Amino acid sequence: MAGASIAPTPLLKDELDIVIPTIRNLDFLEMWRPFFQPYHLIIVQDGDPSKVIKVPDGFDYELYNRNDINKILGPKASCISFKDSACRCFGFMVSKKKYVFTIDDDCFVAKDPSGKDINALEQHIKNLLCPSTPFFFNTLYDPYREGADFVRGYPFSLREGAPTAVSHGLWMNIPDYDAPTQLVKPRERNKRYVDAVMTIPKGTLFPMCGMNLAFDRELIGPAMYFGLMGDGQPIGRYDDMWAGWCTKVICDHLGWGIKTGLPYIWHSKASNPFVNLKKEYNGIYWQEELIPFFQSATLPKDCTTVQKCYIELSKQVRAKLAKVDPYFTKLADAMLTWIEAWDELNPSTTTTA
Repeated sequence: MAGASIAPTPLLKDELDIVIPTIRNLDFLEMWRPFFQPYHLIIVQDGDPSKVIKVPDGFDYELYNRNDINKILGPKASCISFKDSACRCFGFMVSKKKYVFTIDDDCFVAKDPSGKDINALEQHIKNLLCPSTPFFFNTLYDPYREGADFVRGYPFSLREGAPTAVSHGLWMNIPDYDAPTQLVKPRERNKRYVDAVMTIPKGTLFPMCGMNLAFDRELIGPAMYFGLMGDGQPIGRYDDMWAGWCTKVICDHLGWGIKTGLPYIWHSKASNPFVNLKKEYNGIYWQEELIPFFQSATLPKDCTTVQKCYIELSKQVRAKLAKVDPYFTKLADAMLTWIEAWDELNPSTTTTA
C-alpha cells in the first residue's frame, strides 16, 4: 500500500513544471524524489549568482540565476525581485507548460493521519482538474470529491461549476504566520490535519502563501506576479499576498475559482521573527489600506483577458495607492513591465483586442 498514491504514469507529466526559488543546495528534493522526479523543474537561484547550487542526480531541471534573468529580460529584469522568494515568478514566466506547482526548499513530505506520505503534487493536480464553486458555497466542502456531492438547496444551474485557476495548499508543523504572531506564539505548531478542500467564495479575499501552490498557467499565469520585494525595496514577505489579491480580483471578474485546503506539506523551519518583522513592517501597516482597495476594486467589462485585467489593476494601484507610499507608483510601473515581459516570452498567450 505504501506506494499506492504514486500512479504508474504521473498525472500531467508533460504539462506541468515545478518552480523552486532557492539560495542553497537542493538536498530537500531527495525526500520528494518519488513524486517530483518524473517532472521538469525550474530552479530560480536567488542571491549571489556565482554560488554553485547543487541539485541531486536524476532530476530534469533548468536553473536560472540573476545573470540569466538579466540576459533574458534585459532592462525588463527590473521587475523581478532580488534577495526575496518573489524571484520565483521568473520561473512562471519562462515555463512553457500549462500548469505550475511551486514549493519552497524548506518544505518536506507530510504524512496523513494514517502515516502515509502525502503526494502533494497529485492532490494539487486533482484540485486544478475539477471545477470550483465560487458563486454559491457548498457546506459539504468540495462537492466534486469522491464521497461528496451538492447539498440540498444548491442551485442546479450552478452545479457545473467554474474552471479552477489556483490550488492553495496548507502546512503541517510551522504555520505561515507573520512576525508579530511568531513572536507571541514561538512554539506553536500545526498538528491538525483537516481532510477538506473548499472554494473561496467570489468577493472574498484570502492570504495566499506561495510555499505550496499550484495554478493553471494558461488561465491565470500573467496575474501571478509576486511584486517588487526584497533587496532595494521597502517591503518583503508580501510577494505572495500581492499576487493572491490581484489574482482573486481577476478570477472573480473572469468567473474562475480558487481552491484552498489539501494538500498539506511539512514546513520544516520557522524564519527569524525579528528579521521578518523588519521585512514586513511596512506591509503590516499598509495592508490596512491595501485590503479595502482590493475589496472595492472592480474591472470594466472590456477587460476580457488576464493581461487587460492586470494592466487595469496597475492603473488603479497608481491612482489610489500612491498616496499610501511612493513605492506603489514604482510597483504599478513594475506590474506593466511584468506584463510586457510575459507577452514577449509567451506570444501565444497574448490576445489582441
